[in-house]
Amino acid sequence: MTAPAHPALIRYPAQATFGRTLPKNKIYEHAGVNTRLKDLFVKQVEQIVWAFKLAPETIRLPERPGVPEIQVFSIQLKTPELHRDVLRCIDAAIPFPIVFELTFEGKTQVIAACKRPNEADASRWVLSDYFATSWLPGSCQRTAMPVALHMGGLYEQLLHRLIPLPARPQESLAALVARVEQAQAKQRELDKVTARLEKEKQFNRKVEINVTVRQLTNELKGLTT
Repeated sequence: MTAPAHPALIRYPAQATFGRTLPKNKIYEHAGVNTRLKDLFVKQVEQIVWAFKLAPETIRLPERPGVPEIQVFSIQLKTPELHRDVLRCIDAAIPFPIVFELTFEGKTQVIAACKRPNEADASRWVLSDYFATSWLPGSCQRTAMPVALHMGGLYEQLLHRLIPLPARPQESLAALVARVEQAQAKQRELDKVTARLEKEKQFNRKVEINVTVRQLTNELKGLTT
């Protein structure tokens, strides 16, 4: 049985194919990699392919400030885990927004951060947290590339397919990303307090911690609905 299409797994147009293997040492040169990061690349990454170049000359969409092009990188992994620092390193070396497709044992995961130029220094980029699909089976179908009027609109649509919360009416991508990051931080805080509640033996302390749990739960609900 063929798995249905996943919205984040895109069938990119043939004319955007770039298909060049990117040597790891080229990334090291551009990103100032330390020994720990080199070790992560060696242990976790088999091969990096610059798969597609989505640009005005390849897909006939005009560029937008901060999104002159979008690159699609395919990374063949040696392990099912890829440390986020490896992705941050590649993002630091390539001065364009990137969508990554990780592959391991026939499965694919699509992952990207929201990447924008630093307002104070346009030569530097600001990255959000990374947003990812689950591991998708090899039988999963690709879906058509979303229709957009310009590169910025295309980039937003590609990211929306990865971000775990839907946008609210009139909510900008930057505001949505900030809300998701707040929600994730709140969830981590709630997990810690819940773990503390389970270990607590004193009734009075349990009551106090329960109040905090309810408050954090309500705050999380406010961010996610």
